[in-house]
Amino acid sequence: MSYSIFLLRFVDGEVVALDAEQFRHVTEPYVVAGGPEEGFSQLRVEDGGEADLYHEPRGESGMLCVTATHFARGAMFGVLARLAAALGASIVPQDGEALIFHESERRHLPAELQGNAVAIAPTEDALQAAFDAH
Repeated sequence: MSYSIFLLRFVDGEVVALDAEQFRHVTEPYVVAGGPEEGFSQLRVEDGGEADLYHEPRGESGMLCVTATHFARGAMFGVLARLAAALGASIVPQDGEALIFHESERRHLPAELQGNAVAIAPTEDALQAAFDAH
């Protein structure tokens, strides 16, 4: 069974495009298959952990969502946290509360996500702790 998290950037409750160049900059050192133009990237980090990222390019406007599946804990959590922070995105688990990096981002979330959102640091340890808490 696969578990998914979504990296989404919100402005005034609406999903807005993610910066494809920032995506490339953060993920490029870890890509072992696929790539930004293909809509799929498989990443591998220094501790051997992997993740599958799905990202639909949207022309000049970037991409609307990055979906991470089959991701390992450990160093991959650090990459995912850095990626979300670089994109200005919230991390929205398929069955949990939104994770934000600055309290000021809460007001931009859709109303249904605002109340339970959790502010964390954009680090491996903070993301691991947030997942362990649920």
